Formats: sequence, structure tokens, C-alpha cells
Amino acid sequence: QALVKSFIFFICVSFLITDVSSADSSIKKAETSLYDTGNIYLLRHALAPGTGDPDNFDVDDCDTQRNLSEEGRGQAVRIGKTLRDNLKKIPHVFSSQWCRCKETARLLNLGAVTELPILNSFFENFHLKDNQTNQLKEWLSKHINKTPIILVTHQVNITALTGVYPSSGEIVVIRMTNAGGVQVVGRISPD
Repeated sequence: QALVKSFIFFICVSFLITDVSSADSSIKKAETSLYDTGNIYLLRHALAPGTGDPDNFDVDDCDTQRNLSEEGRGQAVRIGKTLRDNLKKIPHVFSSQWCRCKETARLLNLGAVTELPILNSFFENFHLKDNQTNQLKEWLSKHINKTPIILVTHQVNITALTGVYPSSGEIVVIRMTNAGGVQVVGRISPD
């Protein structure tokens, strides 16, 4: 009878170990898929205290805009390190023309940054939401390749495209479907 109890105990422990290994494997696979080569990374600019922009906003004058705080600059540097440590290829980096986005993109230290006006915020001009989001989808469907794409933009743009409300410095990882739709792969926290 002791032998039977030992055997049953051994079988139960074996199932537990298999379950844990299986769970660990699933978690590892999910983490790995966040950094697959064909992914697109929608990065909400790093911490820039406040909401919207001042009334005298001028896209060409950073002094008229809400800009990154010191904490935001540090956050952007950490995000860049995470991406450099995990991406398998050097990405193409695109940014909204807003200063807080361009600075976030530069501080990632992932190479040249290209301004892309369809990433500009429509927070103050919400009537542009549908048109601008459709333009972005069209642009993305033409730029699918084996090189990762990082788009530094604003919360409203990311939410309109994905339905996800990211925090400052958070990345929403997506893939484009064959039908031109957007599939959310996951999220990468800034810290």
C-alpha cells in the first residue's frame, strides 16, 4: 500500500511539473512574439506632464508645446534599451512632428528618425480622427516587411487605431492582417 501511495504521489508531482513547464513555455513564447521581426511598435511618447497643448501651439516651436519632463527623458532612454536588447533587427523609427514625440524617438537611440505627419495628434482636431487613422492604416499596409517599425505618436492616435489606451511611454505591439486590419500582439510597459 505504501508503494501505491508513492506511485500516486509521483504521478501527481509529474503532472504539476509538466503543467508549470507548459505555462513557462507559453509565457516565454508570448514574450518572444512581442519582438518578432514583422511587428509594428506604436509608442506613446514618454512622460510629458499636462494634457493637450497651449493655445499658442506651433508645431515648429518647442517652447509653445508640452514637452518631456526629466522623468520622461529617462523613460525614453530605458524604452530604447529594452528595444535594443530584444529586437532582432535594427528598426525604422518614425515620429509625429510634435517635439515630445521627436525627443522620445531620438532618445531611443535606435538610429535615424523620420517625421511622419500622419502620426501627429488630432486631440485638438478630433474631426480628423477617421481620415488620419485610415491614412495610417493604408501607410502601414504598404510598409510591411521584415524590418521592425517603431511609430512614436500620441495616445489618441494609438487608441483610434487599436482600441487600446496606452500610458505614457507604453508600446502597443501590432501586426497588420492580410485584409488590412490591425491585430494587437501585446503591450510593452515603459518600466
